[in-house]
Amino acid sequence: MRRRERVRGFVADNALSLVFGLLFLGSLVGQALAGWAQLNDAQHAEGLGRLTLGQYLVSADFAVDVTENWQSEYLQFLVYVMLTIWLVQKGSTESKQPGEEGPETDAEQKVGWHAPPDAPAWAKAGGWRTWVFSWSLFWMIAAIFLVSWGAQLVAGWAAFNETRLQDLQDPLSLGAYAVNADFWARTLQNWQSEFLAVGSMAIFTVYLRQRGSSQSKPVGEPHGSTGAEG
Repeated sequence: MRRRERVRGFVADNALSLVFGLLFLGSLVGQALAGWAQLNDAQHAEGLGRLTLGQYLVSADFAVDVTENWQSEYLQFLVYVMLTIWLVQKGSTESKQPGEEGPETDAEQKVGWHAPPDAPAWAKAGGWRTWVFSWSLFWMIAAIFLVSWGAQLVAGWAAFNETRLQDLQDPLSLGAYAVNADFWARTLQNWQSEFLAVGSMAIFTVYLRQRGSSQSKPVGEPHGSTGAEG
């Protein structure tokens, strides 16, 4: 009984991340099946053989479709985390209060001597460890972005050259593909949508409400109230 209660407690405490994890896996599976069918339709139209699902999952086509979305999402997070240090949007739940721009003081950030007893160990340690921990979110997001963007570059290069070879054209080098319109069209079509989405959210939360959501101000909160959450 206690084990069951612990499991229920874990699920309740982590419901948001668990649901998003399931949504991610479900959509990834759906993308794989739909992309497999789409590629085989194209293969059939060109008189080429069909691929098995396993062959498609290890293909450059699948890899580039997945990684180009991942890199743009993490770029969005990376840019937003950094810009919200220095820039504000009055009235937005996604912003600090005007006048609070910057990395803030040690007292405001509760580091070193100002850290409470239950603070993370590296927040209390001081020196390089506190500095690393203070920037750990940036480093993690930046690493995932760079790895996924690099994977998109390599996978896109392979997929692009496969098409060129089928059309009896010479393949491009990796460096040539890195400045090719195909790579940047794939990249920028994702970047612009991410910047639009996160910018829209910053503005929408000034004037619009969603009762009960932590991403919205309380319904009766004034429009000019900044950083307030429901």
